[in-house]
Amino acid sequence: MAIGEVRPCELHCPGPFPLSPPLAPRAVAPGVPPCRGAMAPISVAMEPPLPWCSCCHGDPVAKVPHCHDAPIATELRSGCFWRGVLAEAAATLIFVGVVLGASAAPGPLATALAGGLVTGVLACTLGAPQANPALTLALLCTRKLGALRGAAGLLAQCAGAVLASAAARLALPDDASLVTRVSAAGTAGQALAWETFATFQLALAAFATADRAAPQGGLALGSAVAAGALAAGPFSGGSMNPARSLGPAVVTGIWDDHWVYWLGPVLGAVLAGLSYEFIFAPGASWEKLGACLTCRDVALVETTSLSPSSPSARSPPAPPAERGQGTA
Repeated sequence: MAIGEVRPCELHCPGPFPLSPPLAPRAVAPGVPPCRGAMAPISVAMEPPLPWCSCCHGDPVAKVPHCHDAPIATELRSGCFWRGVLAEAAATLIFVGVVLGASAAPGPLATALAGGLVTGVLACTLGAPQANPALTLALLCTRKLGALRGAAGLLAQCAGAVLASAAARLALPDDASLVTRVSAAGTAGQALAWETFATFQLALAAFATADRAAPQGGLALGSAVAAGALAAGPFSGGSMNPARSLGPAVVTGIWDDHWVYWLGPVLGAVLAGLSYEFIFAPGASWEKLGACLTCRDVALVETTSLSPSSPSARSPPAPPAERGQGTA
């Protein structure tokens, strides 16, 4: 393919971070048509390559880099990058604030319903940010998110959770209900198991709805949050989100068994992400797993046809995913 030759762009513009629903098409460079659904010039020999759209996944065939492979200086100058950081902070602030407000009511039902409803709202309004450090770390482990964006997202999520917790402490008369605690009738081990299980089902729903571009993705994610909170609530408080537990711990100074609310959700989310990507996803294959383990470009493997050894080779491929990753 010669320099300047045009061909249909098969990429999506997924929004603030990779794996979020598409926003409006964005231009690759001044004077170049938007990358989504447009005929965009592709260069395979120019040095340096044409500026890539900071919202795209890149094109391994045309050797256009992934946006999360961009130099750090380029990322930090990208408006898309900072919009993503702000989206993560705002989404986590809203999510944690709603859940903490509902925690003043007795019993786990109000908290579960509030968490599920606000998750569905955020999935439909802010481009489905993760708003959950466990999900962000799962994306990093499955190589769907760059290190810089992952680190910035984690910091934004924690900052948003602390701000929401500080506001909730000022507004609520009793701040003891803000902190997630291990049940007095249970043990830290039981709480860890339930947090792992609840976050596993949540992260599995998030990866599946993102990959299959389900129109009812917000409903699925909200239901997963509510179900996990109801199931794990009597044992651990049903956090499923390290930021939700970190914020109240910072503002109240209560750190009892706090490690449970990091280890459990992170372990569950990472296991769910690896399980989906390499077992349940339409494009799952042993070659893709090997590429991830050997730090090769997984996208190159994803562009090939399904391997006969793929666990999902017998299933018809799903429609192109819009790459939305749910709020939790």
